[in-house]
Parts: sequence; structure tokens; C-alpha cells
Amino acid sequence: MYLMKNIADVVICGAGIAGISSAYHLAVHFGVKNIILIDERPPLSLTSDKSTECYRNWWPGPDNAMVALMNRSIDLMERLAIESGNIFNLNKRGYLYLTANSDHLPAFVNAASIPPKLGAGALRIYQGNSDEPEYVPINFDGYTNQPDGADLFLSQELIKQYFPFLSPRVVAALHVRRAGWFSAQQLGTYLLEQSRFKGVQFFSAKVTGVRLSKHRVNEIVLSDGSYIVTKHFVIAAGPLLSEVAKLLGIVLPVYTELHMKAAIRDFKKIIPREAPLLIWSDPQFLPWSDEERELLSEVQEFSWLLNEMPAGVHTRPEGGLDSDVLLLLWEYHTKVMEPVFPPPLDNQYPELVLRGLATMIPDLTTYINKIPRPIMDGGYYTRTRENRPIIGPLPVEGVYVIGALSGFGLMAACATGELLAAHLTQNPLPSFASAFTLDRYSNPDYIKTIENLSDTGQL
Repeated sequence: MYLMKNIADVVICGAGIAGISSAYHLAVHFGVKNIILIDERPPLSLTSDKSTECYRNWWPGPDNAMVALMNRSIDLMERLAIESGNIFNLNKRGYLYLTANSDHLPAFVNAASIPPKLGAGALRIYQGNSDEPEYVPINFDGYTNQPDGADLFLSQELIKQYFPFLSPRVVAALHVRRAGWFSAQQLGTYLLEQSRFKGVQFFSAKVTGVRLSKHRVNEIVLSDGSYIVTKHFVIAAGPLLSEVAKLLGIVLPVYTELHMKAAIRDFKKIIPREAPLLIWSDPQFLPWSDEERELLSEVQEFSWLLNEMPAGVHTRPEGGLDSDVLLLLWEYHTKVMEPVFPPPLDNQYPELVLRGLATMIPDLTTYINKIPRPIMDGGYYTRTRENRPIIGPLPVEGVYVIGALSGFGLMAACATGELLAAHLTQNPLPSFASAFTLDRYSNPDYIKTIENLSDTGQL
């Protein structure tokens, strides 16, 4: 039987944002001529379109690698926004972390002091004194001429002045400024179009095998019976990362978590359209009526809803000034599982997230008994234990990986694609590159460090 053969300099498995960014940098910036991008699904349709689409450079330690990676990625996004006429609607409205727990305040302030030491920008503190720096309000759609670093408000009067829709119980607010969101679909489409101008081809197929010659990648076998001769193979398979790596007998230290999100219409415009991403930093008990508590306590299946829930419920406006859509997110029940498609969704999710958000924004309570019809979707975070990506060569010559991008795949896409391309073309690597290679796990000091990590920066 005749099998169709193709030849490529690089084959990339996965046409999500990581694979597309890798193809873009290889073709557009490093001049690689013959690249084939493979996916059994349309580009950007597996998990890249399920994101909150946010970005930030505000990351914890133990070193500056994540801050440096994100700073580089944001630099590249800002250049692309200028180059494209901001076709992907990049904004810089920021993240606003909030606490109403006075006992937690020292830890909150201490956590805010760490990213500035790692290169995330200056921390400006506001307590209502006359000699404090001027606070620069949010520019709705601007991404230039906005401050970096963060503004830490420790005055309830100032918090009420700038964010009057928040609970009056809030005692501290941290407004991270090199942060915001953008359209993932538009960014990915723009990168793919630029890649195609440079000759990148897209094949709609599934990678079913990898053949080696003298311990080096030689042929990529596809589900339609064809194969591609190549010396370079990039695994950018998102939640299917482990599945593709196992074709080469490689077991990666990753796992997948199901994460959901819901969207509702904020008919009453309770949250201003210019608001930043709003994040509640305190654990909480959900606000139930006495009658509801009694009913929940009597049903074992639901009694857990009376327990303390984790921190991290968050929301943001979606769309322009004429929109009334809110995105609602909270991983109150993180589910580690093998990925299945479509992912299983939890019908009670919108109500529980809305109840959690009402602790931060009390006026949202008005929607609880009559929730505007929600739209739900979900995707998978593929992550390492310490919530850092794996980017670089694998133990088979000619094989590379860009994966474990967890919940930061979109915000990191530009820099991780560039880093992957630099590894493959043997160009100079940035100082943070070694923090993300697979062989970091062979360093006993690194293993000891991640065992002691308490904050991985994940929402």
C-alpha cells in the first residue's frame, strides 16, 4: 500500500496557542522555512478558547523566573498590539486582590512585597497620607502610558472612593497594574495568519506514532496513514501532553485539573465596565439563609456546602462599554482527572460562584434567587507540581516540549513560544530558560525548594 510522505523541518503537534506561538516564532523570527502544524481539531478550539484571557506579571518566587517570563511575554504582546492596531483588544485594567480579614492583613502585605523584589515593578502604598504618590485611575482600553508595579490600599476610605461597589468590610486592596486581558481567539488567529504568510502549513490529523532512527526522531505517523519525515518534533498538545509524550516512552511529571467558568448578564450594571479583574483573597463560608442551612445539613451529598470554601473567587467584565456580561470563576472543588471531551460541567457552579462573589460585591445578592441564564464552559489546566511550564528538549534527540502551561498559557504564550523556538534553533537563551527545562527535576536542590512552596501563584 502506498503511504503519502511529507517532509518538514519542524512538525508541531497541537494547534492551541502554544503550538501556534511556537510556529510563529520559528517562522517569523527565526526563519525556519518548512513547518507543519498538526491538530485533529480546528486551531485554538480545545482549551485556548476556554480561558479567562487574563494576563499579569505578578508572580511569587522562589526566584524571578515566572516574573521574567511574563514580563517578556507582555512586552511581546504590547509590540503585537501596536503592530496589529490592537486587533486582539489588549487592555491594562489590572487585577484587584481583596481581603476583609484584619488578621490576614500582615500576610497580605507581605505577599504584596515579594513580586516587586523579583522585577514586577514598584509597590506604592496608600494609607490616606498627604505625601503619598498619586494614584493613576484605570484607563478602560489603554495598554500604554499606564503604571507598572502595584498600588496597595490600606485605607478603607480610599478603597470606597475608588471602588465603591465593593463590600465595606474590605480592609486592603492590591491593584496590580501590569495586568489585564485580551481576546485569545484574535491573538491566536493573528499569530497563525502571520505564520502562514511565512509558509507554515496546517494539517488536520492526529499524531498516532513517532518513528526513530539511531535514537533521533525521523518520522511522524498520522491517523490518515500518511507520515512526515522530519528531524524536529515539538509536542504542544495541551491537556493531551502526556498522551503524545508516551508515544516516545516519555513520562512527564504533569497532571490535569478541570476548571470551569460561567458567564451571566449583569442587567443592573452592578460591576462597572471599567473594573479590573476582582479577586477575593479570603476563604469564606457561603451566605445561606437559616432555612437553606437546615436543608443542606440534612442531605449528605450537599452538606459540604456548609464548610469553609477556599479563597480565590474572581470575576471580570467581558466586552465593551455596551456589554453587560460578567465572567464568574472559582475553583472551590479542584478536580484532578484525565481529560475527557467535552468536559463534564457542574450545573450548580454558577450559583455557588455567584454566592461567593456576593461576599466581595454585596449587590450581586440580587441575582442569587433569579440567576440570569448562565453560559458555561470548561477546560483543563495541565500543570506541574510547582505550577511552572516545561519548555525545551526531551530525552529523545530532536524532540521538544512546550507544555504544562496550567492556567497561564495565553498570557505566557508569546514568551514560551519564543523560548521553544530559541531552544530548537540553538539560538541564545534568556536567563530564565533553565527554570523551565525538564532536567530541572534532576537537581536535588530544586526538588527540595518546590517541596516547601506554599504559593504557586495559581488562581
